[in-house]
Amino acid sequence: MVPLHLTKVAVGCASVEALQNRIARRASKGEVRVPTRMRPKRMEELVGGSLHWIVKHRIVARQEILRFEDRGDGRINIVCSAELSIVTPTPKRAHQGWRYLEISDAPSGEDDGSGLSELPPAMYAKLAALALV
Repeated sequence: MVPLHLTKVAVGCASVEALQNRIARRASKGEVRVPTRMRPKRMEELVGGSLHWIVKHRIVARQEILRFEDRGDGRINIVCSAELSIVTPTPKRAHQGWRYLEISDAPSGEDDGSGLSELPPAMYAKLAALALV
């Protein structure tokens, strides 16, 4: 079975570095727990997939989804690997909670040599608005 992915906005993170710091602070025993209110209906397909993080309207990084855990307060933890992999930035609208991401739509972890990943977020957003990237 091909794994399915999720996207989630890194609320309060203004940069990839801020996201990296957050993940490092929350890491425990090689894992990070990301709380969410809603239980994904397709949980079995998500294990082995990735949680893709959105910062400034771009997917910028991903973590492997290891499992899901129920919490005592009725919420769910998405348990991910503490390893954060940077991906080639891909435009993505912000949303609340999480959204499914099919494997065909997921950004690769390989640098395409275009230099897009080095652009400041504001410049990238302007170029994307002009349909230049």
